[in-house]
This record gives sequence, structure tokens and C-alpha cells, in this order.
Amino acid sequence: GNVAWQHQLPWLKRVLAASSAPWKVVVGHHPIYSSGLYGNDRAAIARLTPLFRRHGVQLYINGHDHNYERSRPLDGTTYLTVGNGGASLRPVAPGPDSARAVSTFGFASLHADAGSLTIEAWNTSGQRLDRAVLDRSGALI
Repeated sequence: GNVAWQHQLPWLKRVLAASSAPWKVVVGHHPIYSSGLYGNDRAAIARLTPLFRRHGVQLYINGHDHNYERSRPLDGTTYLTVGNGGASLRPVAPGPDSARAVSTFGFASLHADAGSLTIEAWNTSGQRLDRAVLDRSGALI
């Protein structure tokens, strides 16, 4: 409700359409798909997911929910919530779109090369919580 969609959506459409980048990663604050406190955002799903599909966005990263969650690929896009960096944690219950969902402090790292994008999540003890590798179509390898 506090977003100037009349400016931001045309800008996002323009930059995604013009991009020839092998990896398209969109970063926002609010989750689109979430098994956390805020749940799925139906308005954002309707507004953004067709655009992601059309332009081959492989990854959407957000915070806001105070947990870690990685979705399974949904129409070629993986949705990654990394809101577990320091504020109070909130519960998360894996849903049908979840590949991994945990309520623990930590962070995520990404590594991209020509053929794959690796997502890894770590807790504060240095233990890996999650790992997924995407190909250029957004599918899991």
C-alpha cells in the first residue's frame, strides 16, 4: 500500500525487457509467496508473477518475514525470504510451495556462473541450512 506502483511497475517492466543478463534476480522488501506471518500476497502475485514469467526472472529475494524460506520453483521463479538476520524471529510452517522453511538466525549467499545459480543458507553457527542450484530456466538442477 505504500508503493508508488505507477512509477515502479513501468520501471521494472522496462529494465527487465531491456536486460540481456543471464540471471535475473529481483529484490524487494515484502514477500510474494510466504509461509510466514504475512502469508502469500495475492495482489503481488497478480501484479508481478506474470512479469517475472515473461522476462525469465529466476529469483526473487525479500525480507520482511523474520525467517528463512525458499520456495520450490514456481513458473520458473524461486522465492527466497531472508529475514532472519537479526530481528526477533517469527514462526514459519512450511506450506505446499516451500522447499525449505526455518525460523533460525542466519543469512544466505548466492553464487552465479554461466550455467548455474547456487543459493546457500547458513545459521549463526556456520551450519548449512539449505542449498539449491538453479539452471538458467529457473529449474532445480
